[in-house]
Amino acid sequence: MDTATAKRSWLIPALGLTQIVGWGSMFYAYGVLMQPMETELHTTRSVVVGAYSIALLISGCLSTLAGAIIDRIGGRLLMGVGTLLAAAMLALLANVQSVLGLYLVWAGIGVAMSATLYQSSFAVLTQVFGTGYRRAITALTLFGGFASTVFWPLTQALSDHFGWRETWLIYAVLNLLMCFPIHALLPKHIATADISSRVQKGKASLAAVLRERSFYLLTAAVTFNALVFSAMSLHLMSILQSRGISPSYAAAIGAMVGPMQVLGRILETTVGRKMSSYKVGVLAMWLLPLALVLLFAPNQWLAIYAVFAAMYGISNGVMTIVRGTLPAELYGREAYGAVSGAMGAPVMVAIAAGPFAASLLYAFTDGYVGTLLVLIAVGVLGSVLFACTSTSMNKN
Repeated sequence: MDTATAKRSWLIPALGLTQIVGWGSMFYAYGVLMQPMETELHTTRSVVVGAYSIALLISGCLSTLAGAIIDRIGGRLLMGVGTLLAAAMLALLANVQSVLGLYLVWAGIGVAMSATLYQSSFAVLTQVFGTGYRRAITALTLFGGFASTVFWPLTQALSDHFGWRETWLIYAVLNLLMCFPIHALLPKHIATADISSRVQKGKASLAAVLRERSFYLLTAAVTFNALVFSAMSLHLMSILQSRGISPSYAAAIGAMVGPMQVLGRILETTVGRKMSSYKVGVLAMWLLPLALVLLFAPNQWLAIYAVFAAMYGISNGVMTIVRGTLPAELYGREAYGAVSGAMGAPVMVAIAAGPFAASLLYAFTDGYVGTLLVLIAVGVLGSVLFACTSTSMNKN
């Protein structure tokens, strides 16, 4: 690490703090506050969840644009304005009185998400840390991994003590006071002197990458992977209980997933640091369908379900890093923001659609057995497509 980059090492913990606050306030808190909002707005759970899905869809649609902006001018302006928008939208959310208002506010939050969360932060780190981008991205995800750990209990405590409207106001102030100053201090745009052989072959631009078959294989693979994770995230407790596991044991198994995600990221930066992101990704991709197979174990075999939680969590934790580092590894860093944004757009759509898709599968297959079988098949398909990326790259 050169002297100039070393001086910017403060960016990792600083951006890490913004990711904890950003993911916590705009992503995880809603799961806790949905119930009181649903009651006070006199609407249904599906309508409330729909507003949240709209935000994720908008975030995904804007991810390519956000990445391209950072490629051109750096992250200071985009992430700073995004944080101001997040604070304004959360303050408006505290005062929403109708379903229409709820959807409009969450549409605005979707725009803020695209400008401030992982995708934009990864693009900034890739510019600043040059060839050390992988270590920087991994370190950032270690911070982000604690967002749910901090904000689920914090949101519940604030809601119980102050109410859901006041909780959203507190989170608006938190974004304004903690995240905005950090984003306003981000370094100016740093031109990327990429020495990748792929860039030397003229494959740095988004337009060039979009002409490569490998890009579509890779994007489909990580999208299917994200779809399965998203579907499982909402339905895991119900699936475990459908297997005959008591609610208390199901909660304990589910509670293991978060720490296992962090463990996966630690393993990636230690054991996996000598491997390419692609090879690490192959292992992480296959861990997911293999973990889901373990859910068919007899409910007395709780140790097997603990192994499931470990494999599932490690896979998810590692794939967050792989999705951030692989575009630079395969296509260079010069147009990283735009390329990673283009890859991230369908992933965000999959994350938004996953829980609803699993609900449809549950109704169509008349239970979670059929749902699990379909999700395993989707996970296997994603893993196969990911493995095929290497063959496609060699042909180019």
